[in-house]
Amino acid sequence: MSKVQVRLEINGNGYDLAVPSHRTLLDVLREDLDLTGSKRGCDRGECGSCTVLLDGKPVYSCITLVGQIRGRGVTTVEGLALRQAQDGQEGQLDPVQQAFLDEDGAQCGYCTPGFLISARALLDANPHPSDAEIREALSGNLCRCNAYGRILQSVRTAAERGG
Repeated sequence: MSKVQVRLEINGNGYDLAVPSHRTLLDVLREDLDLTGSKRGCDRGECGSCTVLLDGKPVYSCITLVGQIRGRGVTTVEGLALRQAQDGQEGQLDPVQQAFLDEDGAQCGYCTPGFLISARALLDANPHPSDAEIREALSGNLCRCNAYGRILQSVRTAAERGG
C-alpha cells in the first residue's frame, strides 16, 4: 500500500503525516488526530455530517482524499471555538455554536457539526442571509431528527447577533 507524505494545517496546527494514499480526510481527522467532531454518516458525501471547512469552503471530508489538501487550511467543528480564542475571546463558543445552543438547534446532535460548519461558512461569506440563502447553504446537510425549523432559527439568531 503506497503512502503519501502530507503536511496538513488543521485548526491552525501543523501536522506531518505519512498516510496511505486512499485515506480520506475524515479517516485522518478521526483516527489519526483524534478530532472526532466530524461524524461518519453515509461515506458518500450525501448527509453532511462530516463537513469541514477547506480554505473557508465547506467540503465533505468523507470523500476528500487527504492527499488533495496539502498546503490548504482545514477547520473542523473543534476549530470553531479556537477561532474565538485567536480573536481574544478565550473560552467562548463561536456565535453559531452559541446560537445553536440557545435555540436548541441540535436534537440528537449527530448532524450538528456539519450544520455548524456550513452555517459558519455562510455567515463568513454573507453576514445577513435571507431564509432562502440559509436553506441553500444548509441543503447539503441532513437532519434525521427533523429539527430543521430550530436549525434555521439558530442560523438566523447567529446572523442577528453579528455571528
